Amino acid sequence: MKLFSLILAGLLSAGILNASPTTQTVTLKGGIVHLSGTAINVGDTAPEVKLITSDLKEVLVGGKTSHTQVLVVVPSIDTPICDQEARDFNKVAAKLENVKIIVISMDLPFAGKRYCAAHGIDNIIVASDFQTKAFGKAYGTLIADGILKGIEARVIFIIKDGKVTYKQTVPEISTAPDFEAVLKAI
Repeated sequence: MKLFSLILAGLLSAGILNASPTTQTVTLKGGIVHLSGTAINVGDTAPEVKLITSDLKEVLVGGKTSHTQVLVVVPSIDTPICDQEARDFNKVAAKLENVKIIVISMDLPFAGKRYCAAHGIDNIIVASDFQTKAFGKAYGTLIADGILKGIEARVIFIIKDGKVTYKQTVPEISTAPDFEAVLKAI
């Protein structure tokens, strides 16, 4: 009974039991696309999720850390907009102190490794949610329908001291985020 109480307390403090499903939508070339997973917004506790890096290592995102986390969620690093996002964040990451930038997609880690090597991406982490889609489910970024069902939408989260301090859901998947707004929020 004591173990159950400890688990229950942990789930409540992490916001897992009182979390509600997202009702958010975005568009893909004008067509409405529904997102699925838990609704995570500014002020919420950032769930901890394990992802796989392009070096085939586990990385933990979310939760309370000693640095600011910028989670750049993209459909695929192999598309022009996602490529530009990764390059822009890679450039700025070299100038930021105590900030870790992680680009998250459903791309396989091998694609991430190839991409980083081909484009000199070495200031950010490229990570994959392909194994369990745990990130997409925990943060409400999974595309639930349409041709891109099962991959991530374009969303950026900033996490400080374990709390989401900034969220930008790009309304049209095929467009870039407001990069300047993200930099100001960091």
